[in-house]
Amino acid sequence: MSNGKTTGEPSTEATETLLSHLIELRDRILRMFLAILVVFLMLFPFANQIYTFLATPLMVHLPEGTSMIAIEVAAPFLIPFKLVLLLAVVLTIPYTLYQLWAFIAPGLYKHEKKMAAPLVASSTILFYLGMAFAYFVVFPLIFAFFTATAPEGVAVMTDISRYLDFVIMLFIAFGIAFEVPIATILLVSMGATTPEKLASKRPYVIVGTFVIGMILTPPDIISQTLLALPMWILFEIGLILSRIMEKRKTERRVAEGLDDDDPDDNGPRGGGPGARPRRGGPGPGGQTPRPDAGGMTARPATSGSATASGAAAATASAAAGDTTKASAETGEFQPLSPEEMDAELDRLEEEERVLAEKRARKEGKSEQPADAAADATSAKESGQPSKKG
Repeated sequence: MSNGKTTGEPSTEATETLLSHLIELRDRILRMFLAILVVFLMLFPFANQIYTFLATPLMVHLPEGTSMIAIEVAAPFLIPFKLVLLLAVVLTIPYTLYQLWAFIAPGLYKHEKKMAAPLVASSTILFYLGMAFAYFVVFPLIFAFFTATAPEGVAVMTDISRYLDFVIMLFIAFGIAFEVPIATILLVSMGATTPEKLASKRPYVIVGTFVIGMILTPPDIISQTLLALPMWILFEIGLILSRIMEKRKTERRVAEGLDDDDPDDNGPRGGGPGARPRRGGPGPGGQTPRPDAGGMTARPATSGSATASGAAAATASAAAGDTTKASAETGEFQPLSPEEMDAELDRLEEEERVLAEKRARKEGKSEQPADAAADATSAKESGQPSKKG
């Protein structure tokens, strides 16, 4: 029969931790839905006015005597309802991001929190700017172009449902396109690329912006260009910001005395507490630590042990002198030769023997006063004079 201890079932503590996280996630999702519901209920009485405001860029360019139409029975009610619901979701994005941030923030490092907060805020603002650019700049131009190029005898009367789908697609496309600076900064900060490499790939980026504009926008050159040009400009802005960020990071490393090749975070590999020294690098006092037989760094010898090691220590130091010097100059790990390893082992054995002798002498001295005190106590109890050593 198998042992009950090896069943692989999670512990009670782990289960309770997982359940607490799931309960917290549920509560925060409910808060998001409640926020969307509250904003929706506030905006629903003005649903028709909001849709009229959204349709203004098209309606001002419609020919006289024409208007928008509704080809479905429930469209006059459902389309404004859908618009107000989507608007409530968009307006509550800051609160939604805050709830997500509050859920994941306890698991982030301090430097990650410092970087995430401004990125979340700036990405939200850029998304809103992209939607505003689409409404105030792009819509008037493309609707004027579409209505002016209609064939003779064709009355331009757009369905309200299809118009809403069209503008939502453009809103999302321009909102995502305006996140290019954030994507550029994230790639550089994570070390995936550098500003110089991105600058060298500028021709490919320009072609990619036009391809993305062609995919995300309707099949016309105007909307494609109006999306590609802002993306290119925002890429250049992100490139400038990433260069400024890298420059400040370098200045901070120099001010803190860190090497350019060392990571600057406070993690296990960073320059903070718990950092691991580089292999073969100089140790305390500017000396390069040498490994013992087990591959571990040998502990520094005290003055007494160094004196007791005698000729073995001198032989080991002379044999490894050139290797230590080369390691200190090149900053690389230099393995010991077999002769140097034997000398190092002899030195360690001699140190252990000397330390054992010292420990034995100390124990012997401490035992003599203890024996004399025991004799005095026993003599006092028996009424006999105590022995004097």
